[in-house]
Amino acid sequence: MNYRVLYIDMNSFFASVEQQLDPGLRGRPLGITAMENDKGSCVAASYEAKAYGVKTGTSVREARQLCPDIQFRPSRHRLYVRFNLKVAEILDRFAELDKIRSVDEFQLILSGDAAELEGARDLVTRMKRAVAAELGECLRFSAGIGPNHLLAKIAGKLQKPDGFRWLNDENMPGALAHLDLDDLPGISKGMGGRLAAAGVNDIASLVALDPRHARRIWNSVEGERFVRMLQGMDIPLASTKRGGFGNSKVLAPEFRKPEEAYLVSRWLVEKATARLRQEGSTAGRFSVQISVMDQQGWSRTVKTSARQDTLGFLRIHRALWREAWPYIKGKTLMSIGVQLNDIGLLQDRSGDLLSGLKVAERSSSERASAAVDFLNARFGDGTIRFGDNRPHPGFFERG
Repeated sequence: MNYRVLYIDMNSFFASVEQQLDPGLRGRPLGITAMENDKGSCVAASYEAKAYGVKTGTSVREARQLCPDIQFRPSRHRLYVRFNLKVAEILDRFAELDKIRSVDEFQLILSGDAAELEGARDLVTRMKRAVAAELGECLRFSAGIGPNHLLAKIAGKLQKPDGFRWLNDENMPGALAHLDLDDLPGISKGMGGRLAAAGVNDIASLVALDPRHARRIWNSVEGERFVRMLQGMDIPLASTKRGGFGNSKVLAPEFRKPEEAYLVSRWLVEKATARLRQEGSTAGRFSVQISVMDQQGWSRTVKTSARQDTLGFLRIHRALWREAWPYIKGKTLMSIGVQLNDIGLLQDRSGDLLSGLKVAERSSSERASAAVDFLNARFGDGTIRFGDNRPHPGFFERG
């Protein structure tokens, strides 16, 4: 059996980095938090903490109840990225590094002896020794191999920590019989409901599904691609085109009143529009999503002329929040999101005879927004703001 893909999944990566740098944390339960206070939640946990039931999303308060001896450290994403690049450099010496899939996951291409099971096993052993020798004994990973990236990724998550597993047409679907459908990457609870309605209730049924039927269930060619990969076909990752700019934010308790959440939402608009301009793009559709505790959420989408100015989108944002206010006033909000869609390039935008704008020319408001970008890039994010907001950084914004 030839294997094409090796998937590396670092074990409790954030916590392991912190334990490697601070020997006093080794062998002890550790939680990595998004915020430096007791109101936050864990974005990662060491295996010692996981043994007590602490996991991603566990609140600090609950983690202390589950594990009184747990230690906490604030997340340092830039540090983890530096370790990510060091791991990538090591792995690339042994095999062709195809993609860095996330801050703690890597995809490599297998060839030669490593395309066979024993050769791949030997390759993974040598990689583990190199990572431990060069970065530290706390840095471990689980590895999976398969005929395509999906099966390799699933295999890499079957045995943790420090594992090595493989999936192919000889052990599928039996090797996954103990998993539920929503344990597979890409199968959300909503998709699980669609599959159940189609009579697909376990992994064996999903693997046996006609790929054309899967396309209808997903209402997308991605369903057909997914099932064909489960069946062992080598289908490359589809190239993606930027479909939108935006962000969703699970709110910390101090930001869950609508008045505070609104200011966080303004901050998200500023971040999204700055990225929009950075890539030379415009957006013609704007959305707001608000999740409310213990009841159905609220969302609206409006169309606009193709634009990239922050003030223009903030005016639309304010109008949408005014519309939402009777519904959310006095409620506890759990998350918010803003999204810019109908993306095009500024250089392709048509002129406007009424405003006098030429093809690809920026409006005065857009030029003002670009000037703010310049000042913030030079003197630091938030030096110039478009009115009051409430920054709510998660671990991706921390250093």
